Amino acid sequence: MTLNEITENAFKKAFGELEIGEIKVLPATDPKFGDYQCNDALKLAKKLKMNPREIANKVAEALDREYFEKVEVAGPGFLNLTVRRTWLAQSLANLAKSQVLGIPQSGKGKKIVIDYSSPNAAKQMHIGHIRSTVIGNAIDRIFRSLGYDVIADNHLGDWGTQFGILIKGYRECLNDEERANLTVANLEKCYVLSAAKAKEEDGVWKDACRAELVKLQQGDEANIALWKKFIEISIGEFERMYSKLGVKFDTYRGESYYNNMMGGIVEKLVQMNLAVESEGALIVNLEEEKLGVAIVRKSDGGFNYTTSDLACVKSRVEEYDPERIIYVTDDRQKLHFAQFFSISKKMGYDVKLVHVPFGLMSFQGKAISTREGNLIRLEELLAEAKRRAFEIVKERGGDEQLAESIGYGAVKYTDLSHDPATAIDFDWDKALALDGNSGPYLQYAHARVCSLLAKAGIENDSSLPIENIVQDEAPATKRLALQLLEFPGAVVRAAEAYKPSILADYLHETAQIYSSFYQNIPVLKSDEALKSSRLALCSLFGEVLRKGLELLGIDAPNRI
Repeated sequence: MTLNEITENAFKKAFGELEIGEIKVLPATDPKFGDYQCNDALKLAKKLKMNPREIANKVAEALDREYFEKVEVAGPGFLNLTVRRTWLAQSLANLAKSQVLGIPQSGKGKKIVIDYSSPNAAKQMHIGHIRSTVIGNAIDRIFRSLGYDVIADNHLGDWGTQFGILIKGYRECLNDEERANLTVANLEKCYVLSAAKAKEEDGVWKDACRAELVKLQQGDEANIALWKKFIEISIGEFERMYSKLGVKFDTYRGESYYNNMMGGIVEKLVQMNLAVESEGALIVNLEEEKLGVAIVRKSDGGFNYTTSDLACVKSRVEEYDPERIIYVTDDRQKLHFAQFFSISKKMGYDVKLVHVPFGLMSFQGKAISTREGNLIRLEELLAEAKRRAFEIVKERGGDEQLAESIGYGAVKYTDLSHDPATAIDFDWDKALALDGNSGPYLQYAHARVCSLLAKAGIENDSSLPIENIVQDEAPATKRLALQLLEFPGAVVRAAEAYKPSILADYLHETAQIYSSFYQNIPVLKSDEALKSSRLALCSLFGEVLRKGLELLGIDAPNRI
């Protein structure tokens, strides 16, 4: 039984069947207050028309003392709880034996769609794509760990004006060899050359590009074949980069997938009197909600992102019936998502829509932009990460595979250790530090515990007698034990807030607490009973750290 359930039972025992809501027991902010605290007496004071301290006293009397060594009421009505070692030992044993390390399977039977990464076809991925990809994949992994059936969708930019420019450029800006051995780099090159020609004053090239686009939109066989080729090559290149990052998608459904649905969306908006004509365009007026005006059909008859996203919601609801749809994009799109979420609700799509906005990334103090010439290709970034990591691990006998794990993990953790909403500045020295809040620090902590277990002649093993921890009176042991019990809660909080940074913070704090434990508590030199339980605690720490890193998409090497 969890502490939340134990304490909730005490509230019910004290106040009958009164609706008290969710009761939360949280780790104490300071060890002098005990192990845990519950402050819910304060929120119930108004409902019960009682002094919160009186409420807390009644709950304290009703608490089952089988689980608590000490219960105190403090301040205006705080419950300070010190757990018994028997409860702690049994809880640790349950966590160690759990195949999911205690992570509640609250998502069983529920589907969610996560929409992330979304690069544009025919362009190479660059450092600017890292945030959506890494944050989205971590959220994806976290929700899967909770038992959800997750559909990871890569909503590619695979339609629109750029393909007229591309088709014209492919035919006239590339040589025979480049066309025969077509790569995304070649496509990007021909787009740049073709787009430059389209800006020429006589407009001939621009008109020709527009003509190629019209032919594509009307189903011209040759242009459709080229377009399909461009998309196939692009997805192949994207998957090559994703394989380096350990990222997998269930579907690649770009804007083109929803083309035939957008006319119907606009018709429905008109029929519902949601869309009205304005200066030749069709708009949905959201000014009452202070969201301005959303265009759903342009004056030239074309559709835009709002229409496409509405068609996307319709398609996903009909195909998957998801409990929610999560979109991971940069924060410059906040208004767009607020508008189309509002319109979706008005259209009757009964699904929870969530936008996870992230701040922009700069590189060593400079904004990332093409104009500034520092738009680093993702492949170049990862290659540099591997090179720098190899310089660290080669002195320890590490190979290139280990360098990849360390380097790629450093890049990912630099992103994931920050609140998604904040802008971040990428710095190589901080990313690859073996101390501080970094990926390599956590990987090193995992390697150290693996080394300790190897010296003891064992590997991570849930059969070790961790229950014997009941005999261990060392404060550092108890602190680590209590921290490990918080792992499932950290995963849940990261999911609820859509912030992998919550899990990253937990892992960093846990690694620090383990380091203090290891430095101050003898493990291999303890007497036999304490040695076995302390090794079991170390083993559990290793499992928690490995699983936590896995949920962030980061390898946990056994050695560094």
